[in-house]
Parts: sequence; C-alpha cells; structure tokens
Amino acid sequence: MKRSGLITTKIGMTRLYDDGGVAHPVTVLSVGDCTVIGNRTQEKNGYVANILGMREAKAKHVAKPQAVAAEKAGVKPYRKVVEFRVSDDCVIPAGTALSASHFVAGQFVDVQATSKGKGFQGAMKRHNFGGKEASHGVLKAHRSIGGTGMREWPGRVLKGKKMAGQMGNETVTVQNLKVFGTDEAENLIFVEGAVPGANGTFVLVVDAVKKEQKDLPVPTKAAAAAVESGTEQVTEATETETVAE
Repeated sequence: MKRSGLITTKIGMTRLYDDGGVAHPVTVLSVGDCTVIGNRTQEKNGYVANILGMREAKAKHVAKPQAVAAEKAGVKPYRKVVEFRVSDDCVIPAGTALSASHFVAGQFVDVQATSKGKGFQGAMKRHNFGGKEASHGVLKAHRSIGGTGMREWPGRVLKGKKMAGQMGNETVTVQNLKVFGTDEAENLIFVEGAVPGANGTFVLVVDAVKKEQKDLPVPTKAAAAAVESGTEQVTEATETETVAE
C-alpha cells in the first residue's frame, strides 16, 4: 500500500503539550485548499499517481499548457502542482478536497521543502571546517580553507572539492518526523521537530518510507466540505474503511 502525500504550507513553529504535561516543539503545516486535480493511470501513462494542486492561481499567472490541462480536467489552475505515485487502491478521484486528517496522530512522515537561502558563505559555515590556528604565524587567514592544488600532482583542484560558495536554497528531505496531531477545523497538521524552509514555503508531506504504518485511512479521508460552487468535490468515493498495511 502506497498512499498519496499532501501539499502543505509552513506556518511556523510552536509548542504543544501532551497529556503528561510534557512540551513538544512542533511545526505547524496548513493543508489549505489542497485538491486532487487529476490522475495518472497504468494504461495511459505507465504508472499510477495522484496529481495534487494547491493555492488557486489567476489565469494570467498560469502558463498556457497548465491552463489548457486544467480546463480539460475540469478543475481550476493552481499555483503548486505535484504528482504523488500511489498504489492502485489509493487512487483519489479528481476534484476531491483533501483534509489534514489524511494523516493520523502518532504516525511518521517524511517532509520535503526548499531550505532557506544563505547566500555566498565560507567553508567554515558551509562545510563546518575548523579554520586555521589563532596564532603561530597565521595572519588574517583564520577562516580560509588553505591550499587546494596538492603539489606537483595532480597539480589542480579536484572536482567536488569543498570550498566557499552558495549555501542553502536547495531541496531538503527530513525523514521520520512524528505527527503530534491534527486540527480538522483549521486543516492543520502538527509535526514534531523542525521542517526545512521559511514560513510560507510549500512543504510536501508523505508517509515515512522507512517506518511500518498501520491504521491509516485508505485512500484518504476527504475534507468535510461537500460540493462547492465551481469544481464538484467527490467525497463519497474517498470515505473508505481504514486498513492496516
């Protein structure tokens, strides 16, 4: 069984208390208007996947290919569109609005986001170099990386040498974070620990691949909202029984 993930946005960090009064640092993720906008099938595409979109976009801000694809699917264009590969029993009909209750308290998830950009940084900050000595003849080079050419042979800087350069602003995945709980009314997910990225960053959340997950809603538990104006949201087809892997 391989369930779909969710597209969320990072709200920030706070602390929540369990029944024993112990404080837990958590990251708040908002599911918002995350909606299934299409599917991939084995017959047509060679694999099975759910296509999710989040944050409706104005028509003038959407490229023509994306606008045409959304029109053919009968859904609105979205700013963020992501595919999640799933098993055959976890396909969710297009138009289904997803809920934070897709994940349950106590399960483990993997999160992926773009980390904060740090700009051009030296090797000490970027690669945790120790730097040179603070005395004994070292003059104004305490944070430099030292020699890089390696004498007569090879007489050049090898590819991949750790040096100063652009730091951050890259895709980072953090595995095995525990879901502390969810807030269905506000459509929020509380994940223990830190999640990469600045506040407002899109964060992809999926079931942890290195943990055995049980008692999860399959294929999902849809949002409580029924049919709204515009796109028809399918809820009956997704309210299925909970199964163990």
